[in-house]
Amino acid sequence: MNHQEKPTKDNLTELMEFVLLGFADMPHCQWFLFGLFLIIYIIILMSNGTIFLITKMDPALESPMYFFLSNFSFLETCYVSATLPRMLLNLGTQRRRISLVACATQMCFVLIFGGTECLLLAVMAYDRYVAICKPLHYPLVMNHRVCIQLVTGSWTIGIPIMTGLTYQIFSLPFCGSNQINHFFCDIPPILKLACGDVFANEMLVYTVAMLFVMVPFLLTLDSYSKIISVILKVPSATSRAKAFSTCSSHLTVVVVFFGSGIITYLRPSSRHSEKTDKVLSLFYTILTPMFNPMIYSLRNKDVIMALRKLLCK
Repeated sequence: MNHQEKPTKDNLTELMEFVLLGFADMPHCQWFLFGLFLIIYIIILMSNGTIFLITKMDPALESPMYFFLSNFSFLETCYVSATLPRMLLNLGTQRRRISLVACATQMCFVLIFGGTECLLLAVMAYDRYVAICKPLHYPLVMNHRVCIQLVTGSWTIGIPIMTGLTYQIFSLPFCGSNQINHFFCDIPPILKLACGDVFANEMLVYTVAMLFVMVPFLLTLDSYSKIISVILKVPSATSRAKAFSTCSSHLTVVVVFFGSGIITYLRPSSRHSEKTDKVLSLFYTILTPMFNPMIYSLRNKDVIMALRKLLCK
């Protein structure tokens, strides 16, 4: 890990604002990127909003799976809204300045929603594991009270931890350049601007990433590995192929989301590349939320039927 020398008090200038460079290295593509990300944002809002609406309105979608799905859709909307509106504002106005408080607030919300998504994906995988591997125990294990507790835990457990982590990072002194080579206030580029020894902060980030990214990822993989082992025992080739198709699409989203997050937050700081971090962030903050509704819902027969009923009203 690289540690900067702590500057003297005379050389230390407290920064009160940052500049989010975003995609400033692509000056001729600003309006194209604005249009592209605006379309993506609208798609995410409409698809997740529709899923949230039909899971609440249709009595046929009252099982635990759809309860988790409605929470997941609402979470995706919140998660994307923590980064994309600011990015669109910067692309549209070319005013890239962001105050220190606004930057800290954005980071805090991104971390809270990102941590919640990791936990909720693990909960959803566990729900499918119980439904497929232990169907007789499913109504007892995944009763309404347990579902409420799992969702409440996923939403709330990260709030004090992520708020504390954000406070710890922004308690560091910042000096020199105020330019963040990113499209939102993420941890790696912010730590690069900090003066002094950031070793303790990096260790804190690794610890939190292990708890909120790596552990849920391993639990999710464990659930899917058990599901696949059960699917392999299904005698019908057609049913087996259909189940594999669903599982593989879920696993693809899980691996892309968790994989990009793991590389970003658990990679040694000496190996961080600003361009790589930016690309990886696009995967876990924008691309997976865009594909999740199609993967988790729009390939589901019950959801499609509920959507048709809603459109026919």
